[in-house]
Amino acid sequence: MKTVNIAILGLGTVGGGTYQILQMNRELIEKRTGRTFEVTKVLELRKDRALELGLREDQICSDIEQIVCAEDVDIVVEALGGIDMPTDFMLKAMEHGKSVVTPNKAAVAANYDKLKAAAEKNGVSFRFEASVGGGIPALTAIQEALAGNEFTEVMGIVNGTTNYILTKMTDLGLKYEDVLKDAQEKGFAEKDPTADVEGIDVANKLSILMTLCFDKYVKPTEIPREGITKITMEDIEAARAKGCKIKLIASAKKVGDDVEYSVGPKLIPNEHPLAGVSNEFNAIYVTGNAVDELMFYGKGAGALPTGSAVVGDIIAIGKTL
Repeated sequence: MKTVNIAILGLGTVGGGTYQILQMNRELIEKRTGRTFEVTKVLELRKDRALELGLREDQICSDIEQIVCAEDVDIVVEALGGIDMPTDFMLKAMEHGKSVVTPNKAAVAANYDKLKAAAEKNGVSFRFEASVGGGIPALTAIQEALAGNEFTEVMGIVNGTTNYILTKMTDLGLKYEDVLKDAQEKGFAEKDPTADVEGIDVANKLSILMTLCFDKYVKPTEIPREGITKITMEDIEAARAKGCKIKLIASAKKVGDDVEYSVGPKLIPNEHPLAGVSNEFNAIYVTGNAVDELMFYGKGAGALPTGSAVVGDIIAIGKTL
């Protein structure tokens, strides 16, 4: 049975979840793929975190060169977060003949062209399913099962923090500040929630969706954006009176030869499928000229849901090796 060797950069929430899935579903994955997937190295400065997960000391690296130059690494999983350094690490891995998988939406959105070009130049794979929608396999569907469609629209709820806040404000009548504090205590929101509540995270994800659906790359910083910090209970009650809910929506639509796009709170009619997407769940709604309307729904964050998407990309690459 062929062995596919993997290095994971960062054993935080997603990197750790990826490692856990590869261990707990090891036999099932081998049976389905005819491949053994081994994590041979990790880049992790917190040695105790790596040992806690079951890795050996000789597998723990503190220098990226130890990984990109290693002969026993076929696929590099970048799960560090951030933009510049992770992008440099991914480019370096591809230059050394390693395929790359990442859940890092900020790095993918900021440097999509550069990363894609590096993969093509070096004859390796670059996959990023987990960068949008956590465990929802929408990107793979768009690129593969739905590749015969001309897409006319893509929209979605792709940030669990803001969706959780808006759900609690709508269903329980709680104030924004109170729900944000609750979301932080539950781990749904960061200590500094700016990237979520101001729509920055959603703009990163919309940039990726637009690239795949419309072959149109727009920098996240160039996408018109509004967050949820100004939404009041009066706004929510006004929406309710119209038979709608307020959702933070990533939206891109073809209009003639152009694409109109934005991130911001929108009124969603109660009968629309997106209106029923609550709490930390995500959904991506696409329209194609052949398939018509589809919605992908599921958990948009978390160690195992997001790790599931990363492992799916690992397996897809491993089958080609």
